[in-house]
Amino acid sequence: MLYHLRDGPTRFSEIRRRVGGISEKVLIQQLRELVAMNVLVRHDHQQVPPVVDYALTPFGETLVQALVPLCEWGNQNRAQVAGTMQRSSKVASS
Repeated sequence: MLYHLRDGPTRFSEIRRRVGGISEKVLIQQLRELVAMNVLVRHDHQQVPPVVDYALTPFGETLVQALVPLCEWGNQNRAQVAGTMQRSSKVASS
């Protein structure tokens, strides 16, 4: 989620679309926790319909800088990791 916020303020609906595979309830909980930890700032534009966006704080930007190499590693090794996960789930279900 943080990786998708590195380019600037992002509306909730765009975060939900980019992240995918997460319920709205869980996404809201995660965003609230990140705001409480000073990783993100929430900006409510006080409009109807509601417009809310999230942006990284300076503290959050340092966290993203630390996570980018891990994300790149994951993207480069996605197939191998997926294969390993499939094999381990087959062993566990046996």
